[in-house]
Amino acid sequence: MARIPTSLLVAGGLTGGFALAQATKKRQLGGVVFTAAIGAAVPRWRKVAGVGGAVALTGLSAGAMGASHPLAKKIGAWPSVIAVSAAAAAASWALVDRRA
Repeated sequence: MARIPTSLLVAGGLTGGFALAQATKKRQLGGVVFTAAIGAAVPRWRKVAGVGGAVALTGLSAGAMGASHPLAKKIGAWPSVIAVSAAAAAASWALVDRRA
């Protein structure tokens, strides 16, 4: 079975977590999806980008989730989630997936 690129894990964790939270009205479930996706990406981030890279990408991913909230007030919920997911996924691709 081929590995799922970490950029897809990040984007899927953010968008999937938001979709689940919105559908169930339970934000905690969205957090579980996000955490699981990031948790799956961290070992590969660490292997390819080192501990510092893994910490940076984890912080960027968490920051993206946090940034989506105020951005949603300006451009809407889904456009915000898509924008921050794309940014976090692009960073993950650039630092890890294209090098792996």
